[in-house]
Amino acid sequence: MPARKITMRKIKEILRLTLDAKLPYEQIAASLQLSKGVISKYVKLASTAGLDWPAIAAMDEGALERQLLGPARSPVVYAPPDYGQVHVELRGKGVTLMLLWEEYCGQWAEDGEVKPYRYSQFCESYRRFARTLKRSMRQVHRAGDKLFIDYAGPTIALSGGGKANIFVAAMGASGYAFAWATPAQTTADWLEGCCRALGFYGGVPQLIVPDNPRAVIAQASRYEPRATDTVLDFAVHYGCSILPARAYHPQDKAKAESTVQIVERWIMARLRHQAFHTVHEVNAAMAPLLEHLNNKPFQKLPGSRASVFAAIDAPALMALPLEAFELAIFKTVKVHIDYHVEFEGHRYSVPHALVGQTLELRVTRNALEILNRGQRVASHARNSRRGGFTTTDEHMPENHRAHAQWSPDRLIAWGEQIGVAVNSG
Repeated sequence: MPARKITMRKIKEILRLTLDAKLPYEQIAASLQLSKGVISKYVKLASTAGLDWPAIAAMDEGALERQLLGPARSPVVYAPPDYGQVHVELRGKGVTLMLLWEEYCGQWAEDGEVKPYRYSQFCESYRRFARTLKRSMRQVHRAGDKLFIDYAGPTIALSGGGKANIFVAAMGASGYAFAWATPAQTTADWLEGCCRALGFYGGVPQLIVPDNPRAVIAQASRYEPRATDTVLDFAVHYGCSILPARAYHPQDKAKAESTVQIVERWIMARLRHQAFHTVHEVNAAMAPLLEHLNNKPFQKLPGSRASVFAAIDAPALMALPLEAFELAIFKTVKVHIDYHVEFEGHRYSVPHALVGQTLELRVTRNALEILNRGQRVASHARNSRRGGFTTTDEHMPENHRAHAQWSPDRLIAWGEQIGVAVNSG
């Protein structure tokens, strides 16, 4: 299977997580579904180019690509090893990967069209192959490392109509639980739950592990689920990483599922005879029950969720950002011939040189940013008037700008300079 092309956005995320967040390669590899070799490659390229994270963060994707990769060149064709045979051969006494690599190189030594893999690449590719043959090992959660999130299956009916959906979160090491009622399970609801949870914990873990909901995952996959751009924007704001649980891998989300079950039995079941009009009332009723749950002593271990969180998880969490997260949606658009792009029936201008190009919109409640390969090229206040235009003079060609300056008042004043007859006519 040919290797997937890695986008510059993902390369920039690799460099952010290594150079700025200082995460270990293994953790980044798991989060971004890449090998440690690929991560090491781009970190080395950045080091060779003399780039640190502040310099990288200031670059657009095109400039970063030129700094890291230089001009495009013909791809190198590598000879594919038979890793199935390698796996069998390794069972032999005294057989090592070094020996098998040397034999593999010998097979292709005289072929001028393809090259053998380097030893490090040969070994890394074999390890990826071997991992597909083994059952996943049980994960041990480190302090402050992971926050698991999910929604409870049951809901709480509201007397005024609708229902309260219960968002549940749990820290990996301590199991310290959080629950929050939302009116639905949209992307905004998921991210509101996450923001509330991080505020409740007073810090940010390295990884947030959701299940595979459509509101969070752009591309569901049994092997490599991918988060939406809005969720990735949330991760960048908080300086963490999103690691969706894989389908059919229950060990990836065991902590979330067990905490959901506890919340259903310990909190939701105790509220079953109460009537609620709004989700705010549900949240107010859940708060004391949640505190009781977290302070309830463990049956077989010393302490409680709250005490273990305070001793282990809390000191390891990253600081919360100073500014609150603002939900943004992303959309790909093409620049019209009138150097405007359209969003929800309203048109916004971009520099006229970008006519015909495909750009990306980042839209918040009050603002609309227009990005070209990650670099902002225009920004406007959001306008809900359908059929209207928001145009910046600097975006117009010179002849259009000159024409736009001739307002009716200016035309009348110009006519009066010529003569009264011009104006009266």
